[in-house]
Amino acid sequence: MAQIKQEKNITVNRKAKHEYAILQTFEAGIVLKGTEVKSLRQGKANLVDSYANIKGGEIFLVSAHISVYDQGNINNHEPTRTRKLLLNKREIRKLIGKVKEKGLTLIPLKLYFKNGKVKVELALAKGKKVYDKRETIAKRDLKRDQERRFKY
Repeated sequence: MAQIKQEKNITVNRKAKHEYAILQTFEAGIVLKGTEVKSLRQGKANLVDSYANIKGGEIFLVSAHISVYDQGNINNHEPTRTRKLLLNKREIRKLIGKVKEKGLTLIPLKLYFKNGKVKVELALAKGKKVYDKRETIAKRDLKRDQERRFKY
């Protein structure tokens, strides 16, 4: 019997698609403490201003905020600690090569549960210039106006 893959979004980085042009996405696991998982089940996470960093052939998620667990004790986690991401060696080597290119960075797009495990959708992205952001907004507004006209 085939397993049904269930995904439940925890949080989405909405600012990412405005600030960056997404080139490619990857799914990565994340190393968490027990109180972090409990806090994520309550939906208390924020990916704004977080990014992934490469150190010593491993990838780490930096400045992702997972709130302190309310019922936690003295062993509660630090909210913005650096967390290790789990990817295949082949994917890590590919990402290291791409990030060394000019202007590319790794940003998390969303955190979600998949079959009971917490996953991060990472994006290989290039920063947008101010005029690119304005152009994107103008296109979106134009598309919205066209949809309104054809609706009637």
